[in-house]
Amino acid sequence: MPPKEAAAAAPAAGKKPAGKAPAKTAEKKTKDASKAKKKSRKETYSTYIYKVLKQVHPDTGISNKAMSIMNSFVNDIFERIAGEASKLASYNKRSTISSREVQTSVRLILPGELAKHAVSEGTKAVTKYQSSK
Repeated sequence: MPPKEAAAAAPAAGKKPAGKAPAKTAEKKTKDASKAKKKSRKETYSTYIYKVLKQVHPDTGISNKAMSIMNSFVNDIFERIAGEASKLASYNKRSTISSREVQTSVRLILPGELAKHAVSEGTKAVTKYQSSK
């Protein structure tokens, strides 16, 4: 059996340098693969904010910093309204947030005239959606 061990040891010794070369190639492939990876998608309201801006002021642009601020603002208001709607639903022992909870949340969170306009726009949107069904 010693000849088999020697034979097994000889090819292993011969493959070591060959084994190192593919390892470097594998490293290059993983680096190339990481370059080829797609960017992780980041969801923002940028396109919608831009469309509304163009409806209101067609000649006005917006900087990236201002867009970032507007995106943060929309996210913040969304979280406040959703959080309040969630509380209202749980107070009434319901597991679903309906347009009624959202409307009540808007009235509680937004001040005065702003709440009235938001409720009006929301009602219009819900009516349009229901008529399209």
